[in-house]
Amino acid sequence: MQEQKYSIKNWAKDDRPREKLLFLGAGALSNSELLAILIHNGTKEKNAIELAKDILKLGKDNLSELCKISVKEMMKTKGIGQAKAVTIAAALELGRRGQSSPVLEKPVITSSMELDRYLRPKLKDHTHEEFAVLFLNRANKINHFEVISKGGVTGTVADPKIILKKALEENAVSIVLCHNHPSGSLKPSRADEELTQKIKEAARFFDITVLDHIIVSDEGYFSFADEGLL
Repeated sequence: MQEQKYSIKNWAKDDRPREKLLFLGAGALSNSELLAILIHNGTKEKNAIELAKDILKLGKDNLSELCKISVKEMMKTKGIGQAKAVTIAAALELGRRGQSSPVLEKPVITSSMELDRYLRPKLKDHTHEEFAVLFLNRANKINHFEVISKGGVTGTVADPKIILKKALEENAVSIVLCHNHPSGSLKPSRADEELTQKIKEAARFFDITVLDHIIVSDEGYFSFADEGLL
């Protein structure tokens, strides 16, 4: 941390907020630093952070009040042209809409039947095999669904490295593997079983649990967990 703080002091003033966000996250920045990123460049007289402080003063250093300031009013601040003012106004409006948007409901998975209801409509009608993964959080809520690979009528290849990399990016506590059988057969192949065990063992090193592997088709679904194959 000391090295990061030292390096920040050596950056150009206009660049510091951007680099600070990359190193420490957006929550570590002040309102003026966040605004400075939107302003991007300062002038000969003032850097971006100083311009941001001038803009904040228009709203009495209160973001709710700043939301009421028009683009024309912002442009009265020396160094803030139309492009900068429009960018700030757009960001404030996005923030306002974000506050009023409903929280996206994430489905909770508690059984293979629920997995089937979620997964089969997404995969059953393809004429080629697709391998997909559900990434779940600690409460068994679906954070993300992604098709990892697509193949031919008889099979597809899923790379465990890609699956685990994505699981770490999604902060997944557990995952569900899934693929379709265009033939309609629900019987897992030997390759299906071997891949499942391979991913399960690799995931264990990252404290990620493979909850199930679901095969879907027009005929129904097959659950590795239900059949004792996990």
